[in-house]
Amino acid sequence: MALAQKSSSPAKATALPLLKFGDPLPANAFVELAKLINPAVVNISTTTMPKQRFRGPQDPFFDMLQQMYGIQMQPQTLRPVQSLGTGFLIRDDGLIVTNNHVIAGADVIQVQLSEKSADLLEAKLIGSDDRTDIALIKIESKEKLPMVQLGSSNDLAVGEWVAAFGNPFGQGHTMTKGIISAKGREIGEINKFPLIQTDAPINPGNSGGPLVNMKGQVIGVNSAIDARAQGIGFAIPIDEVKKIIPELEKDGKIRKGYIGVGLDDLNPQAAMYLGLKEPSGALITSVDPRGPAAKAGIKPYDVIIDFNGRKISSVRDLVDAVSDSKIGGRAKAKFIREGKTKSIELAISDRPEPTRTSSPRAQPRKKYASEQLPYNLGFSITEMSDQVKRDFNLDTRGIGKHPVVLEIQPNSKAEIAGLLPGDILVEVNRKAVGSTKEALRQLKSGTNTFRINRDGAFVIIVISEE
Repeated sequence: MALAQKSSSPAKATALPLLKFGDPLPANAFVELAKLINPAVVNISTTTMPKQRFRGPQDPFFDMLQQMYGIQMQPQTLRPVQSLGTGFLIRDDGLIVTNNHVIAGADVIQVQLSEKSADLLEAKLIGSDDRTDIALIKIESKEKLPMVQLGSSNDLAVGEWVAAFGNPFGQGHTMTKGIISAKGREIGEINKFPLIQTDAPINPGNSGGPLVNMKGQVIGVNSAIDARAQGIGFAIPIDEVKKIIPELEKDGKIRKGYIGVGLDDLNPQAAMYLGLKEPSGALITSVDPRGPAAKAGIKPYDVIIDFNGRKISSVRDLVDAVSDSKIGGRAKAKFIREGKTKSIELAISDRPEPTRTSSPRAQPRKKYASEQLPYNLGFSITEMSDQVKRDFNLDTRGIGKHPVVLEIQPNSKAEIAGLLPGDILVEVNRKAVGSTKEALRQLKSGTNTFRINRDGAFVIIVISEE
């Protein structure tokens, strides 16, 4: 069986004829595939500049050294962080597809077209989306650049030969081969799209490279590996990628639905406290008073179990269901409140850009007046003050004045439940508390629930008696 030769034009990849079922694999099949695809595969290097490290209150020991001996404590030198990845050209004007995690947070993105080239081209971020792990970047070139042909992932068959291209461990333009091991792998913690599984070796640095069929068409974007085993790699189906490319290029992001709630997954203790048979659903921890959920009557401690006909078992389920909803449309939701199932209809608005950023917390060495909580809970609280806010680096805008968790005893109920120093205690047993005395009044023997604010997000923590 003869394979078509690469087009003489660098602007477009010529597809190879698809092997028929039962045909032997030509000896030069992967040779021709490499010639066809490699010119359109690029190496991506990123640089993230160090952010100024938070400096908490000066240790008295360092103060003593400085005062008595004149020793100046120098801040730790922070260096830029560099990373490597892969991408591939989908247009001859320099538009490149890669993974979002390859370029996320980067201050500088550079592209190398071939290993033989000493030129590193500056790339501009066009658009990115963390939930699909896809990003578009663009380089400028006076000449038309070689590009890949996008195929269809829907036509894939398990057992079909594929090749993965990338930049593993900095070894540019590396090609590996394998088969399609499975289709439609739903791994929500990796990607919202069901993934292609392949045994073609995919290593660090391959991220963002193309997974190609024997016709020379890209059918997936290399994304992840299962570190627990060999020969298990995953790629994002190209048909899903093609759907979002126009929006990423136009808007720089994927517009997502929004209802204005803070969420947390349920644990067995919280489920028991809320009267649920099992820890399934998305727990509402806060409600934006101006958002659609508030207008529809959703409240903290509600547990959403269905959204527009989709069963909700976790926070990720609800986030995906809301994100996929039509902006400007309406949706129906079912939720549990105090053991009863209720239904509502609410509007879907456009998710706003995040405006709040969290900063590293310091562990204050200064001693504060504090209250050790009773019932062997294992933590102490102190009043909110300007000094406490500075020392814990707390942003209390829109939260109000509430007591702050000061210390957590090792191996205590509070530590096991996940409470942290610097958490802002907003409610105790569903009652708002504005001071340590109010918090103490609301505590009881047995199970206590705490609604806290941590780095701008609300969390509900249940501490049960042993």
